[in-house]
Amino acid sequence: MAASKHRNKTSQDDHRIAVSVIGLGSMGAALAGAFLDAGHPTTVWNRTTAKAAPLVARGATHVRDIEAAVAASPLVIACLTTYDATLQVLAPAASALAGRTLVTLNSGTPANARGLAEWATRHDLRFLDGAVKNVPDAVGKPDTLLLYSGDKAVFDEHQAVLKVLGGDTVHLGTEPDLAKLYEMAVGGTLLPALLGFFQGAALVTSRGKSASTLVPYTVKWLQMICAVLPSLAEEIDTGDYSKPASSLGLFHEGIPYDHEIGAEGNLDVSWLEPMHDLLREAVARGHGEHSISALVELLRKPATAA
Repeated sequence: MAASKHRNKTSQDDHRIAVSVIGLGSMGAALAGAFLDAGHPTTVWNRTTAKAAPLVARGATHVRDIEAAVAASPLVIACLTTYDATLQVLAPAASALAGRTLVTLNSGTPANARGLAEWATRHDLRFLDGAVKNVPDAVGKPDTLLLYSGDKAVFDEHQAVLKVLGGDTVHLGTEPDLAKLYEMAVGGTLLPALLGFFQGAALVTSRGKSASTLVPYTVKWLQMICAVLPSLAEEIDTGDYSKPASSLGLFHEGIPYDHEIGAEGNLDVSWLEPMHDLLREAVARGHGEHSISALVELLRKPATAA
């Protein structure tokens, strides 16, 4: 039994490789904290050195020189604001990065990710791009989603370490820009959904009710939306919009109600107008009896001639 316990401990310790975290904003600090909590030797770097102090108190090593910071670990996690910022910081340390694994967890576009992947290849780096699909406080939790793309062998090698950041850790494919593609595709729902909630909050508070009274019913509504997404996705994938659960025409008929409730609650509902215009155009194109998912056809621009 003792030998078995020793083998298990050794196996766990084998995964506690050294990690360097570059960038200590709210997300970067959360990433470094998760590595520390899991027992990984963690080196941190940030332009503003004061941000490293709380992590140093928890056991991190703060290195002010970027070359020394990346040289300290075989796995380097860059969590800076943009890809341009990442390149600006890491370019002077390119020689120190050679042969190491770089994982980027910053904002940007698929084109940005492809550009950094090309830079990594030119400088002999092993590269994964990633995205944290949650807030900093959720880092390290079992259900927190992180998306990765790039070399599958590199992902497999570091998967146990990366899962420290979130239990729902997914490799989307070998194309280096897939994490950013899906991050932006999924992220497109955030601001419209929040604005919808904020409009609802403005409406109920105009009647003296608290915004918190809206939360349980909004959550239930969002759960309903989650439940219908698979069928809407199937309609889009097949291009068959002829059997609607909710027709586009019903949404079109509701446009006047948006303006009426705006007037009643003394709300500015002008942010809805582009969506109203989209509904009007869809009806004009003959989609009134089709599923609401037919709106995807209006969002797709015609392919340009080569």
